[in-house]
Amino acid sequence: MTSEKSLMRQSHFLGTKIRNLRKRNHLTMEDLSSRCVRVDPGSAPSVSYLSMIERGKRVPSAAMLEVIAKVFEKSPDWFLDDAPEEDAITPDKGRRGGISGMALEPGFLFSKDILQIAIPEMLSQTGISGRQFAHLLIRAHQEHHQNHFPDLERAAEEVGDKRLNLSGDDLTAICKQMGMKIRFFKEPPQDQVDANGVSTHQLVTSFFEPPSTIFINEALKKNPERLKYDLAVHIGHCVLHNKDGLKNVLAVGRGIGTGEQDADISSTVNAQDILSAWRDFESSFFAGALLCPKVPFRQLLERGGYEIDTHKKIGVSASVAMRRMTVVSPYPHWHYFDAYAPGKLKAVYRGNGIPLPWGNMRQVPDPCQHWAVFRMISEPSDGSSAQISILDVGGSPRIYCCESTKVVDLAGNHHVLCAGIDLNPAIDAQGTDALSLAEALKSHCVASGGQGEIPTAIKRQLMSIARILNINWVERGIDKGARLICSRGNVCPRKPSCYGGCKG
Repeated sequence: MTSEKSLMRQSHFLGTKIRNLRKRNHLTMEDLSSRCVRVDPGSAPSVSYLSMIERGKRVPSAAMLEVIAKVFEKSPDWFLDDAPEEDAITPDKGRRGGISGMALEPGFLFSKDILQIAIPEMLSQTGISGRQFAHLLIRAHQEHHQNHFPDLERAAEEVGDKRLNLSGDDLTAICKQMGMKIRFFKEPPQDQVDANGVSTHQLVTSFFEPPSTIFINEALKKNPERLKYDLAVHIGHCVLHNKDGLKNVLAVGRGIGTGEQDADISSTVNAQDILSAWRDFESSFFAGALLCPKVPFRQLLERGGYEIDTHKKIGVSASVAMRRMTVVSPYPHWHYFDAYAPGKLKAVYRGNGIPLPWGNMRQVPDPCQHWAVFRMISEPSDGSSAQISILDVGGSPRIYCCESTKVVDLAGNHHVLCAGIDLNPAIDAQGTDALSLAEALKSHCVASGGQGEIPTAIKRQLMSIARILNINWVERGIDKGARLICSRGNVCPRKPSCYGGCKG
């Protein structure tokens, strides 16, 4: 039997294992406590003590651990550090968006004080700026909540009255009702060289000058879609943040979407940077909800089979419409990329847990160019860009479909927008084993040199799923065949491997 002293030294994963085991058995802490009482009333933990054990605040006695282990039909040693089985210590985050989490154990190493010391050092060593780190936190927050922020939705609906096709004049009138003045200024795009030595252009499109003036670049007079978006963002800033005195600047073509100049990059985690990044996100989300209110926009998408060009019917940009798709669709397993060039992902959402195709903070040496978003950058368009892809995630294949579109921003930079879904949950929902289907399709693609037509039996099943989802481009992707992709070239599933530079 484990001694009390030995138990203290081997208990770093104990609380996490008990919590995960309890949740996987659908037990509340009250349920577990009462079951322990039935085993041994004298050694059973109370609900409050059990809570402290799970949070790493207390270590159970050897007798108490024996009781808990008996409830779960485990050996007491299973709960100790010597047997840190991966599935026992990895939190199940799959249902909330993003990917499976990691166990933040030993807990004392993840205390607030330790993290405040370690994070700036980590950012300094990796070359990630404090502002970039803030955007990573926000993206993780989006993915955890599957991009649903009902408070921001309600705030936008109160202002726009759920009207789907607001005009530039409508938005100007809302600005005036809120006491904001609109002024125009003239400023051409500026050349900028990014950290990789690539020349890009940037253009300041608008900014809010406290206490109540919105300055709009005259270039937006020729682009009503962008004008409407900028006005909607500033309205959001006014509604959500009460014109708090911060100068809010909107621009296109800057860096990786952090809105910062290279000269401003600092590894210091500045509280003001994090606050500004969060408020930028809130205002941008508000703008999307104002221009594409949830219920009427979903109805429009349903009628049009989620075609990307639906954005033209309501006078918003493809970017706004595609980002809103990930929010309003009843199907939750979406991702969205905005790629200016391989290695430069300006905006990313991956609510279905799809691994990033390229490090968006820095270049990687072994990119996979079979991703649709990167193929479109380098290849001429040939009608629909819909693509069925098979990608290993966590050691198992998943089937994805996406639709991409090429656009040019106001500064003259070409980039590609890509919206996609994870088909595995939809396949499982229809009673088919998605993993077996994905394995079969992967094997077929490997045997075909990495890509090829989808076998008739699999095609029939996928077409049924596409019609249930009511997403037209999934059907087009199925007709075009399937393609193997990888998150990094060194795990390329193709035979022979195209490690070192995939030629899509």
